Amino acid sequence: MISKIRLIGRPLSAAVLAQPQLPTYSNCYSTLVSPSATTASSSAAAIEAERSIRDGPRNDWSRDEIKSIYDSPLLDLLFHGAQVHRHAQNFREVQQCTLLSIKTGGCSEDCSYCPQSSRYDTGLKAQKLMNKDAVLEAATKAKEAGSMRFCMGAAWRDTIGRKTNFNQILEYVKEIRNMGMEVCCTLGMLEKQQALELKRAGLTAYNHNLDTSREYYPNIITTRTYDERLETLKYVREAGINVCSGGIIGLGEAEEDRVGLLHTLATLPTHPESVPINALLAVKGTPLQDQKPVEIWEMIRMIATARIIMPKAMVRLSAGRVRFSIPEQALCFLAGANSIFTGEKLLTTPNNDYDADQYMFKLLGLIPKAPDSSELALKDVEAEDIEEVISSSG
Repeated sequence: MISKIRLIGRPLSAAVLAQPQLPTYSNCYSTLVSPSATTASSSAAAIEAERSIRDGPRNDWSRDEIKSIYDSPLLDLLFHGAQVHRHAQNFREVQQCTLLSIKTGGCSEDCSYCPQSSRYDTGLKAQKLMNKDAVLEAATKAKEAGSMRFCMGAAWRDTIGRKTNFNQILEYVKEIRNMGMEVCCTLGMLEKQQALELKRAGLTAYNHNLDTSREYYPNIITTRTYDERLETLKYVREAGINVCSGGIIGLGEAEEDRVGLLHTLATLPTHPESVPINALLAVKGTPLQDQKPVEIWEMIRMIATARIIMPKAMVRLSAGRVRFSIPEQALCFLAGANSIFTGEKLLTTPNNDYDADQYMFKLLGLIPKAPDSSELALKDVEAEDIEEVISSSG
């Protein structure tokens, strides 16, 4: 036994040293999982997220490419949406916006989801345009509560023939901008001249949602065409106003329609600066009153896909958030959402209250996004250019 022990202690011979070594764990892994094998086994979400991080935003998406991302395994989609989000955004920052209905009800349109349509008996009483003092008081409270953007919505099909009301709204925009807040409006369809006037007043963004895919759209709305919506977005963009445009899920549409909505948004000449993802809150009296609630997994798929294909956009966890718990909302923020509406109401439907949101921000370590200083400072030369365009267009 002693001789055997001494043998073990002797130096190894050259012959022994020449024997092939056993592979290490890392060598085994690199041999078994080659780069080509990794690519072949990766989901579309993984491949396109890597490309988005490497190359930045693109506007030439095919519908099939977006569908492949959307159809990726859910946890993979969530993970890679989070990867793009951390690369393209300050991932802990969340934009807080407040939405006020400054003119409620009595709308002539037939949007199947909307309680403000005069065609449906929802118990909502039509109201006139709110006066300046009431609007500014609401904006002041919103700012004090932490909102950096104040959004004003009017239940109109368009602003044509509403010159007095439109001029009042221009004054509201100017006053709220002077408070140091960003300002957004959603007033229905716009003409080119009106977009320029809103820009001159200092409007930061204009919201005009596409709602759903072009194919499913006629099932939801017949009083305004899809192309009319796109035309308004074109006028807003040409005026130099940020575009806010997204849609609603839970309208009875197929997943293909959700992909179609995202495809239209992601192939605009410039991606919208804000993309609201809304979950339908079915309202009694509307044609969609019996639609089943949207599940959190559906929201995560929409948000993560939107983040991968439009990495620079603010993706807003919008209407319907009130139905989701804090853990569910946390998954949405992880997937790529970085904007919310705060306050007890979104136009006429319920929303999460201020205290609940403050608790959520503290719990999740979220940071309220500050107003964009570059947006708040209107350049003199830009204002002069807008004035010249308005004058020349009559």
